[in-house]
Amino acid sequence: MSAPSVMRHLLAAALIAIPSAAWANPLDEQVRAAYSAWNAAFNKGDTEAVAAFYTGDASFLPVTHDVIQGPDGIRKFFAGLFAGGVTDHALDLIRTAGDDKIVIAAAKWSAAGKDAAGKATRFSGIATHVFERQPDGSLKLKLHTFN
Repeated sequence: MSAPSVMRHLLAAALIAIPSAAWANPLDEQVRAAYSAWNAAFNKGDTEAVAAFYTGDASFLPVTHDVIQGPDGIRKFFAGLFAGGVTDHALDLIRTAGDDKIVIAAAKWSAAGKDAAGKATRFSGIATHVFERQPDGSLKLKLHTFN
């Protein structure tokens, strides 16, 4: 076997041996971690913890077409959801883009609740998130919209 052929085989073997996590997009991993923490706060019904994921000047644009500004409005919106029995929220990342200051993410979301007749059901849709990187490296939501 020639030297170039041996090198190709060694390179192929090395690539196969590298865990797939080594190929993961760092932004994807950061957003997945933020989503996991956000979901945990939501699923505890903790309005204070949910609001803490947003910047002080955040805009929240829910399916109701309301324009909600800042953590106080966000807290009030989620208090209404929790009072209505919405639970079991999940975010499934579709894609990310961004840089060291702003990260944009799209996700599928789902949650459990009750329909207009009071019957248990699942709701779902698509969400867009614009995160602002904080001085400590964490991500906070600057803009959140969903349908």
